[in-house]
Amino acid sequence: MNVDTIRSDFPITSDLIYLDSAATSLMPRQVAEAISEYDLRYRANIGRSVHRLSVIATQKYLDAHDRIASFIGGESGTTVITKNTTEAIGIVASGISWKKGDRVVTTALEHHSNLLPWLRLRERGVIVDLIRPDADGSIDPAAFEATVTDETRLVAITHASNVLGTLLPVRTIAHISHDHGAELLLDGAQSVPHLPIDVKDLGCDYLCFSGHKMLGPTGTGVLWMKEMDLEPLLIGGGSVEQASVDGYTCIGDYRRYEGGTPPIGGTIGLGKAVQYLESIGMKNIQRHEEHLSQRLLNGLFDIDGVAVYGSDYPNDRIGVVSFTVSGMHPHDVAHILDEAADIMVRSGDHCCKPLMDLLALPEGTVRASTYLYTTDEEIDLLLRTLEEITRMVK
Repeated sequence: MNVDTIRSDFPITSDLIYLDSAATSLMPRQVAEAISEYDLRYRANIGRSVHRLSVIATQKYLDAHDRIASFIGGESGTTVITKNTTEAIGIVASGISWKKGDRVVTTALEHHSNLLPWLRLRERGVIVDLIRPDADGSIDPAAFEATVTDETRLVAITHASNVLGTLLPVRTIAHISHDHGAELLLDGAQSVPHLPIDVKDLGCDYLCFSGHKMLGPTGTGVLWMKEMDLEPLLIGGGSVEQASVDGYTCIGDYRRYEGGTPPIGGTIGLGKAVQYLESIGMKNIQRHEEHLSQRLLNGLFDIDGVAVYGSDYPNDRIGVVSFTVSGMHPHDVAHILDEAADIMVRSGDHCCKPLMDLLALPEGTVRASTYLYTTDEEIDLLLRTLEEITRMVK
């Protein structure tokens, strides 16, 4: 992959160093143009009208829908457009017919979006079993063997930690879950943008991810489900086959979960983002980020006063690296990186307070996250600037 050519599609990379893609990725001009074309050339609602603009918009939306499903190998299941990962997980949490005494297994690695919905179910008598990771964020499958029981309805885990970058052994966990009759929900917000994904290979029953972390617009997300076994969160608009004063019948496809007008332009934009990623090749992106992670980890290990969290091995993680600088609040480090070197990173608890508590990091960490437009030179400048910051502290 030619990173210089890729960067020409992201104008903002000429002005600063963006290392916060785990929060929200940059958007290439091709995606922005696809969204703009919808708004300026054929803006109309979908599936409602027979005039030409609606026909064009509907076909473009359906094409994007199909492309997104194909991107994750999800043609045989049901792909639903949501507004983000949080909503996708919420649809699952609200759509299962829970009974008192049901169990959910999750981990302390989780983003709040894949933890709080399950904790909330305690109000309905659901028992939540929480597995704690090792210091590097890894979890031995034996912990799932010991925790998942025949009473477990759902195992809900992240594929890749948004703090430590750690990858979990999803296939093994899927086998353990299914052996006990439990379904597996995978939070793919951090993995789908960076790794080749095939839901059939992973063995999950639900996959949730966001468009804005994979070159697409905000306000777009995806829920993929192996079986259409959830009650819809919302009913209305185009989600019903028929309706009368006596009742209604939901449509028997993805539309039953997309009540009301969906993010049409956003979905078309997300389809274009998927097309862009496919043109680069997800394996190429994965290799590129593994190289960057190795370079970043090696450099951080050599700086006195910097502590790194997560696995030491780039093959066991995505391009997300969290660290702290001794004697400095993570927010102060992030501010200095921005003001002194135009480097954008995230700082704080990363919506993972339980994990921060487990790691004894009440102020959180500094997090640098790479993507396909990140260069070696940007990583090197980050390292040089951190060396200067640590000298300042001394």
